[in-house]
Amino acid sequence: MNGPAGARALLLETASAIMREGDIVDISLSELSLRSGLNSALVKYYFGNKAGLLKALLDRDMASIVKSVDALVVKDDMDPEAKLRRHISKVIDTYYDYPYLNRLLMRLVRESDPAEARRIADLYLTPLNRAYDKLIRQGVQEGVFRDIDHEMFYFLVTGASDRFFSARLVLQHCFDTDNMTDELRERYKAHVMDIVMHGILVNPE
Repeated sequence: MNGPAGARALLLETASAIMREGDIVDISLSELSLRSGLNSALVKYYFGNKAGLLKALLDRDMASIVKSVDALVVKDDMDPEAKLRRHISKVIDTYYDYPYLNRLLMRLVRESDPAEARRIADLYLTPLNRAYDKLIRQGVQEGVFRDIDHEMFYFLVTGASDRFFSARLVLQHCFDTDNMTDELRERYKAHVMDIVMHGILVNPE
């Protein structure tokens, strides 16, 4: 079976849209077919099964976070505080675009066989921890960061970035809206940045 040009990307984007709009980490193949206009048999052709589609979606969406932090680590023309601020901003923007992302990652780690769970960890979790270790050590050596636990820092940044954008019911009751707007994202970004940076900087302003 040969799918139409762009069919693989369209299936991934449609699955992403379904999960964003429904605030879920699962999809119905019948809805995927209806929304994309493609035969659901193409899921088997491109991904093997629905689980393969979800893994491909995770790979597509997580790559930008890892690439961005790896690029920051090696930049010589930016100080550690600026690097960390840019990274946190990137993470929050990514979870704004893909609010299901961390829940999808945890689901796939939990439901996959050990080899696939290790692949996910090696591709995404380990590189982030390694990058945080380098960023924090650089800041400590330059006298701008306190010597904090880089492993715990991963959970802090991920948890703070993910939680707000995966809680539409809470938003509905707290803000009288179930729509995540740019204004809310920027307010939340400023809040997280303020709390996190004041916690890590030796001399916060």
